[in-house]
Amino acid sequence: MAALRWIAWGLSALLTIGFLVQPVGPEAQTWLCAAACAGMAALWLLAPRRGLPRLAFLALGSLVVIRYVYWRLTGTLPSLDDPVGLGFGLLLLAAELYCVLILAVSLVVNADPLVRAPVALPPAAELPAVDLLIPSYNEPTELLAATLAAALNLDYPAEKLTVWLLDDGGTDQKCTDPNPERAQAARARRAELQALCCDLGARYLTRARNEHAKAGNLNNGLCASRAEIVLVLDADHAPFRSFLAETVGLFSRDPNLFLVQTPHVFLNPDPIERNLRTFARMPSENEMFYGVTQTGLDKWNGSFFCGSAALLRRRALDAVGGFSGITITEDCETALDLHGKGWTSAYVGQPLIAGLQPESLADFIVQRGRWCQGMIQILMLKNPLMKRGLRPIQKLAYLSSMTFWFFPLPRLIFMLAPLLHIFFDVKIFVSSVDEALAYTATYIVANLMIQNYLYGHVRWPFVSELYEYVQGVFLVRSIASVILSPRRPSFSVTAKGAGLDRDHLSALAWPFFAIFAALAAGCGMAAWRYLYEPGVTSLMLVVGLWCGFNLVIAGVALGVVAERRQDERVPSLPVGRPASAAIGSEQIPVTVERMSAEAATLRRTDGAPWPAMPEGGLLHAAAGPALPFTLRAAPEPDLRVVAFAALAPAQYRTVAGLMYGDAGALRGFLASRRRHRDLLTGSLRFLAWGIAEPVRALSYIGKSARAPVAPAPKGKVDSLPEMSAGLPESAALPLRPAAEPAPHAILADRIARERPSVAPLPAAASPVPVVSAAAPPVDLPAQALLQAALEALVAMPVDVSPGIPAVLRPEPLSAPVAAAVEAPVHAPVAPEAPVDEAVWRMAIADLLAAAPASGEALAAGALDAAAWAESIRALAGPGTAPVPLPRRASPLDAAPPAALRDAFALLRDAASRNAA
Repeated sequence: MAALRWIAWGLSALLTIGFLVQPVGPEAQTWLCAAACAGMAALWLLAPRRGLPRLAFLALGSLVVIRYVYWRLTGTLPSLDDPVGLGFGLLLLAAELYCVLILAVSLVVNADPLVRAPVALPPAAELPAVDLLIPSYNEPTELLAATLAAALNLDYPAEKLTVWLLDDGGTDQKCTDPNPERAQAARARRAELQALCCDLGARYLTRARNEHAKAGNLNNGLCASRAEIVLVLDADHAPFRSFLAETVGLFSRDPNLFLVQTPHVFLNPDPIERNLRTFARMPSENEMFYGVTQTGLDKWNGSFFCGSAALLRRRALDAVGGFSGITITEDCETALDLHGKGWTSAYVGQPLIAGLQPESLADFIVQRGRWCQGMIQILMLKNPLMKRGLRPIQKLAYLSSMTFWFFPLPRLIFMLAPLLHIFFDVKIFVSSVDEALAYTATYIVANLMIQNYLYGHVRWPFVSELYEYVQGVFLVRSIASVILSPRRPSFSVTAKGAGLDRDHLSALAWPFFAIFAALAAGCGMAAWRYLYEPGVTSLMLVVGLWCGFNLVIAGVALGVVAERRQDERVPSLPVGRPASAAIGSEQIPVTVERMSAEAATLRRTDGAPWPAMPEGGLLHAAAGPALPFTLRAAPEPDLRVVAFAALAPAQYRTVAGLMYGDAGALRGFLASRRRHRDLLTGSLRFLAWGIAEPVRALSYIGKSARAPVAPAPKGKVDSLPEMSAGLPESAALPLRPAAEPAPHAILADRIARERPSVAPLPAAASPVPVVSAAAPPVDLPAQALLQAALEALVAMPVDVSPGIPAVLRPEPLSAPVAAAVEAPVHAPVAPEAPVDEAVWRMAIADLLAAAPASGEALAAGALDAAAWAESIRALAGPGTAPVPLPRRASPLDAAPPAALRDAFALLRDAASRNAA
């Protein structure tokens, strides 16, 4: 039966092609293609968009496209007598054939997309363990805190979920950077993120060197973790509570499943959406890929890993040696390798994470340049056509995703080609006006109908052309560089979370102004030549209209490079979650209409008026500590916009519960934007942009641009003492206050968690200011003391911190501390010389990084851990007296070495001095 079916399909295709290549006149061509377009319109309006009607619609459109391609190949190329025209004509034809190829592949891929039904979780006893890996490089602590908190709030058994922060910004390589400022920044980042992870209950992990970029970081996480399923999230991708509940069940159904990918959804607009003000009413650019293309790929077992918001099976990753790192797009490369090994993938089209997009045009281009170069790298180094193990349809699917990134070349050819004929009379194609209209016009109409039929609910008319043009101006260089040297591109991190403080022209704007001016001159020249120059045919009018269409696109692009001020520093989400606000002694029921880590919009639900709140209040949610707030605005009688003080780590759990507790809020927002735009209204909207946006861009000339600024640190929590009452002690610790808390408070809380029998140290009365790089040198005898004690502890076979991963490698101390160690260990220490905070931070980081792998050494009886903790607490600051350090008998060593006894004697002396 299968052979007969293929024979029938082959004969039908031959008959169809034989019919389509029959020569007909322009009038007959117009009627034939008009009839095909009319049939498409009837199917569009009267039949459902699935099954046979969908295939019939696509087949009729394909007939019109094939007629156009045959005409272009056989009747429009300049003759050999015109080598210049023939050369440019072939270049234009190649660009058109590329577009037809991409269209044909997209029709095959998206002919019958697969929409998966929800899969329930298996019984609790059968749930697989999940390791959640969050690779990080240079993201701010506040952003990481939000993602970690949302990850820890996931609806999944806590004993089967481990959240890992994979920090590539605090590696040993960075902490020992020859530049002391960079080294100190890396050490401070490591200590800060370690404290954050301990406060939230996540695991911190770094590595020795920054090798193989994100792929190497993820592979380091694989080595440290052990769960059967791995969930990968970018540092700015916060998951909704139901993420695992809606995805993990697929792995129990298919033991050969290696990937469950979900869509990337964003809380903030990209530069095009922000500058054209379309974010709230037009689907985002990536919705076409995640809303349609990935479902089509899923039909053919071709949906691939997109770097984040995806679950992977560890056993499959082990089969290919982990995440692939040959190219800079490790995600698609890894999926290609695993599909080639016979593993299967699945795509769940429900939005389950909320992330951030680049905010400036420059950062947007950097991100797209990395994607472009990475996909072309895979094409050149691991060509899917040559990949063993892939089915033919899978090869086609991967080929479409990779060859798509050549779009800058044809886009710029289409943009500039009409100027050759207008200014230089180059005949790039040969045709009469009647033929051009009969073939070209019907082809354009059919193509637009196909695009709008498949993607109209996720992509407005001509928006694809705009995105391709804006990127293409700069990505041409990226394509050329990767073709010349396929292994040269390196991974670059996209800046996110920055704000734009004023309206200005992007630094990338001037090429767009130049192209716009050239196209405007071309349109003027075409009109003048058509009206006044003798011998000019109507073909000049057709080319002039083509140039005019390009001018509209270039005009809209000027609106894109005219960057608007970013009003919202921290992205928010409409949530509609119940909560209560405590204002004075009054408890007010509210609905949190919009939420961010910086502010919230509260609507009072009992109908009573809001009381005055000169001192602010507390926002209480179902779980987690309250959030202190002050009044920011009162836009309506029952509505209040409130601003939060600086958040403690535990309070991010509350924010995450409100923002990411229910994915329905985000889905509702996306659904409100997915309104189908027909060709007429969409074209008029685009034309209006093309007229208005150049005017706005010209008005920005002369406005200076300031560098993007990160959100300013919020005020301290304890600046509003009346709001902090009743909060846990750890909640009074802001992440980045103006004056950070003393490091001993962080350490004491950590020791209390690791050794529950030991009471936590009370916080210091006043925070210790952070020591800057320009601060005076610290007391060397104190440094020598602490260094000697730490070296002795590292040398001992004792597990002082079993909660710290063994893969944390010890890092060398900084040069000033290493030099201080040269002082005699028994050197007298002045009673008034305290241990400097900066040295304390570095020393504690060293101690944590050098922790032994397991508790086996502690079982050998080297040191009593509780007593050690008490002495460290005493050394840290006032509040507790030093505790003797009893040593239990060890079968390996009857007595401690003299150097070790001396070191701990000095440690006890320092503890006594600080406690006094």
